[in-house]
Amino acid sequence: MSSQKEKTSNANQPPPQHIAIIMDGNGRWAKAKHLPRSSGHQKGVQTVRKIVKHCAKLGVNSLTLFAFSSENMKRSSEEVGLLFKLFLSVLKTETKKLKENNIKLKIIGDLSVFTPEIITLAQEAESDLRDNTGLNLVIAANYGGQWDIIESAKKIAVDVANGSVDPNNINTALFNKYTSLSNLPKVDLLIRTSGEVRISNFLLWDIAYSELYFCNTLWPDFNENALDEAIKDFHSRDRRFGERNGEK
Repeated sequence: MSSQKEKTSNANQPPPQHIAIIMDGNGRWAKAKHLPRSSGHQKGVQTVRKIVKHCAKLGVNSLTLFAFSSENMKRSSEEVGLLFKLFLSVLKTETKKLKENNIKLKIIGDLSVFTPEIITLAQEAESDLRDNTGLNLVIAANYGGQWDIIESAKKIAVDVANGSVDPNNINTALFNKYTSLSNLPKVDLLIRTSGEVRISNFLLWDIAYSELYFCNTLWPDFNENALDEAIKDFHSRDRRFGERNGEK
């Protein structure tokens, strides 16, 4: 058990600049309560509100949430349709609240699968919140880490072909400029809920040196205290980025 001194020390440390969360367990939460999967997804949205608010309060710079992956598109048409409707509903109801709380919004992923109405709402929400200066909230929808890397490579190939990029100058810094999260800090802490211990093709480029935190809590039950525990664990890590202590 940590001493009071250790707890105080952790509390005084700044939060991770960028937290990413794989929000897993909505379906299992609903099943355990003998409820339809839709109830789990709706309860999950309530958790999102709590965590966004808490991150803003803590002074986190960026929060990226894995709403649903490109692989989720393989689920039943009924569930995919439900996710689309829920995404649409959230865009309609939450934008005003985000603006009031000075939160900026960015949506990443292949949005071409969505209806024109959802795409328009997403663009309008990003535009409405563009000038906010608080927490950067990123929603990954129909997103995959491999997709992100491939899209970045395509963009670089176009610029090489038109002569604006010299292939000999391609390095990690240049490649990073073409990725979905190019304008944000690298992910410090990646959290996955529900007890699953895998990355599931999320932010593969951006989590190269992230600290990984897995917990058994299902996403609808994840709360502010659970996030504080994850951050406390993050502060206990020795982050060396491939180096040894005191050495290059």
